[in-house]
Amino acid sequence: MLESSEMNFERSESRMVSPNITENDTDDIEVGLRPKTLSEYIGQDKVKENMSVYIEAAKKRGEPLDHVLLYGPPGLGKTTLSAIIAHEMGVNIRITSGPAIEKPGDLAALLTNLSEHDVLFIDEIHRLSRSIEEVLYPALEDYALDIIIGKGPSARSLRIDLPKFTLIGATTRAGQLTSPLRDRFGVIQRLELYTHEQLCDIIMRSAVILGIACDKSGAMELAKRARGTPRIANRLLKRVRDFAEVIGNGKITEDIAKIALDRMEIDSLGLDNLDKRMLNMLIRGYNGGPVGLETLASAIGEEAVTLEDVCEPFLMQLGFVARTPRGRCATALAYKHMGYEYKGGAADNTQQTFFE
Repeated sequence: MLESSEMNFERSESRMVSPNITENDTDDIEVGLRPKTLSEYIGQDKVKENMSVYIEAAKKRGEPLDHVLLYGPPGLGKTTLSAIIAHEMGVNIRITSGPAIEKPGDLAALLTNLSEHDVLFIDEIHRLSRSIEEVLYPALEDYALDIIIGKGPSARSLRIDLPKFTLIGATTRAGQLTSPLRDRFGVIQRLELYTHEQLCDIIMRSAVILGIACDKSGAMELAKRARGTPRIANRLLKRVRDFAEVIGNGKITEDIAKIALDRMEIDSLGLDNLDKRMLNMLIRGYNGGPVGLETLASAIGEEAVTLEDVCEPFLMQLGFVARTPRGRCATALAYKHMGYEYKGGAADNTQQTFFE
């Protein structure tokens, strides 16, 4: 039988607006939608401009690209950008994740199998254990592995030379990286949430690839409710297609998109049922706060970690929830969106949403 925390985690991950990969995302389709070059990659203009310079410079010098750290919210294209970097450099990419590297031997096997200038991509790099990091440091600086053979007085150190490679680390929590690891990245780039216009372009591109009939107004309606995240936008496109085929003429229009998204309980800003339950309890149950996270989670039957990791980041980006020393507070923007009259409270009512 599943523990309550596991059940809540599974429930949160099955949300249509979850930025993480869920069971609704099939790998073959997800990979097929990913752009292959920087010119095809929509959005993140500053990151693209800088990376194109770094890539071109490294190719002219005949050197590997400096180690790269990509950070930002999930679903914004860190893995996709890593594959593009490898493609632009004309090298192979090996993909793994922090939790998958359990022993120093696992990391050694990955590194020794790389070819010259190859890319090693480690997702969730902040979850690497300290012992793995210690092995990684000389690999990043000196392109060498220091391995201890034997135990006790007879133990000896063996140094293995590695091909010159590029490590690309991706994380949603850059603050959890240790300083020694962070300092070894020569290029650090933050990926930002996408604008409605950029998401609309991504949806139109995906519709062409998947053979889905979709007009610009329908794509824009999906973009407005995609929480600034391409992964969510593509997921909504595939689900709204079902409604268009059954209750429409097969084409995603603005009206069809509104009907479908309303049925999926995703409102005009991308808030789903869990987000609205949290805001409703905060406003109606606790007068807008402040209220502790544990108390709020118990009141709506969810785990505190679910609200903190799944709901809060987007609600705070919208300016709907404020964290104070005494607890969470609903802002004037939250009252207005939920249809309640704001009479003043602990939260600052001058916040603006990210999309305004």
